[in-house]
Amino acid sequence: MAKMKVLDTSITILGTKSDDYISLTDIAKHKDPSASNEIIRNWLRNRNTIEFLGIWEKIYNPDFKHVEFDGFKKEAGLNSFTLSPKKWIERTNAIGIVSKAGRYGGTYAYKDIAFEFASWVSVEFKLYLIKEFQRLKEQEFKQLGWDIKRNLTKMNYHIHTDAIKQNLIPQTLTPSQVNFVYANEADILNIALFGKTAKEWRDQNPDKKGNIRDEADVNQLICLANLESLNAHFIQEKLTQTQRLIKLNHIAIGQMKILVEHNQRKEIGEHSGKE
Repeated sequence: MAKMKVLDTSITILGTKSDDYISLTDIAKHKDPSASNEIIRNWLRNRNTIEFLGIWEKIYNPDFKHVEFDGFKKEAGLNSFTLSPKKWIERTNAIGIVSKAGRYGGTYAYKDIAFEFASWVSVEFKLYLIKEFQRLKEQEFKQLGWDIKRNLTKMNYHIHTDAIKQNLIPQTLTPSQVNFVYANEADILNIALFGKTAKEWRDQNPDKKGNIRDEADVNQLICLANLESLNAHFIQEKLTQTQRLIKLNHIAIGQMKILVEHNQRKEIGEHSGKE
């Protein structure tokens, strides 16, 4: 469940496994907060609306009941014709509109249908709704990419610490000594990538609450994930700490150059409209 603000109106988005459904009830409130259900029913009475919904269901819903739809289509536009979201869903087996009860109750619709309804309510509102929805989706995509990179780093961290445990930590070490070895190995990666230990970074940044890796950018996190995996391999290959540090530093320099140059080309392409 997500929220977005469109022209001072709060719009709820219902997330499903396959897609997002936007609250028609909230959109209707932009026109009249006290008559949202009536506004939706009036929209459903419209013949153009019925035709639009029928075409959408035929495209996306193999279980859509065409016979019942034809009946609604014939009646649409008559003064005696009335139609509620619940009746439309139950009679035609529609999936483009859903009706929910409870805390987040109301009528929701797939984004194509929600945009069509918004246009009926207000063309201006529809344009702002589309703009805000696209901004929200872009933000979610960026966050997803960040989470994937963070999780990749965490997974490689476990591979890295397992290799340390199996190859560098004798059984006779005390728990405090074991922790020192882990920290020492972590600092090999810090020095290779950032050029300083975690303690040196903390001493230089006393006002910051996080650590050196919390302040890393996306490129550095990607490189760090690779270095952790490579260091685990180098440990198993019995390379000395000095040998590993030199190799990891060369790799870090090469990878960061590639990542930074790629981002620069991407930014140039976006500004020129070629990418």
